[in-house]
Amino acid sequence: MTSTTTIRLAVTGGGTGGHTYPALTTINTIRTNLAARDTDLDVTWYGTPTGLEARVAAEAGICFRTIATGKVRRSLNLKALATTTVDLAKVPAGLGQAVAELRRFRPHVVMSTGGYVAVPLGLAARIVGVPLVMHEQITTLGLANRILARGATAIALSHATSLDSLPPAARQRAVVTGNPVRPALFDGDSAATHRAHQLDPDTPLVYVTGGAQGSAQINRLITDNLPHLLPHCQILHQCGEAHYDQIKQQTAGLTPEHAHRYRLVPYVSDGLADILAASDIVISRSGAGTLAELTAIGKPSILIPLIPTAGQEQLRNAQTLQTAGAALCLDHATATPDGLRDALLPLLKDPARRQSMARSARSAGQPDAAQRLADLVVTTALRPTR
Repeated sequence: MTSTTTIRLAVTGGGTGGHTYPALTTINTIRTNLAARDTDLDVTWYGTPTGLEARVAAEAGICFRTIATGKVRRSLNLKALATTTVDLAKVPAGLGQAVAELRRFRPHVVMSTGGYVAVPLGLAARIVGVPLVMHEQITTLGLANRILARGATAIALSHATSLDSLPPAARQRAVVTGNPVRPALFDGDSAATHRAHQLDPDTPLVYVTGGAQGSAQINRLITDNLPHLLPHCQILHQCGEAHYDQIKQQTAGLTPEHAHRYRLVPYVSDGLADILAASDIVISRSGAGTLAELTAIGKPSILIPLIPTAGQEQLRNAQTLQTAGAALCLDHATATPDGLRDALLPLLKDPARRQSMARSARSAGQPDAAQRLADLVVTTALRPTR
């Protein structure tokens, strides 16, 4: 293809936010870039009807079509084996569906952001002869992307260390783009958070999150420590809807001088960029998306990996940032009330150390990841076919 007024893009990937939101951010970046060149973008997103991708695509006004697929589980127990056997039976039907969809839509390029939902369309791209750009968010290739890597036209990696997990023949097709994050994160207004939550801009603010659903472990570490921490900082605690009522009752007995420094919210949606801008330290899990956001905006953090995760991915993520001087990692042995105090209190008393961690976080980040991945997708789409 040498010239066009419309680029047709097929997108696949999802199941979790880690696979879904990088895809959405990249789609929006591509659309903005092409509009500046008087070129339209025609997008169809393929996934499962129950996956996060279905809701996200609908909210963004993106055409969404379902593909049958099954999840291959790493666990070897009999229950998982039985479920995997049922799921594997869906793969041939899903592949046939995907081939038919690509022949109908005739995309110039397929972009896959991983997850088991991406396998049928990624394989179909090779069968039909459509270029495939796959993106990996974590440090080692996920199972779906390991399947697709050999046939991918281009492989976008979030981390240079991921090169080692690629098949040797695929490494020459790989480029490190970073992991796309939402552009709104760069426009946070700290004063908006101080106003909305009645916080003191001159007192350090710690933002605590266990993800959208919250984390019982992180919630417990915080509530057990409030009398020790609140003399030194303010805490904005996003606890998850399911935990909110219980924690509200638990913290109702805080003394007045402590209570005015503690804010409890069930979840955060549109105000996240403002909260991150106002925060001096973030306490969170260490998923790939979270770390991409924290490093892109240069935010020091205390990371509490979710254990176990496949391949201990969150633990490796946290240890990598700790080695870079951008974060502190509390593993299964140190994620205790005492361990949290030992990590957090010295940081609260040392602004220079927080600034150093912020610089290290920013150095580890890729704030232009969405632009890099968008450029790779468009370049691949415009490459003349042979």
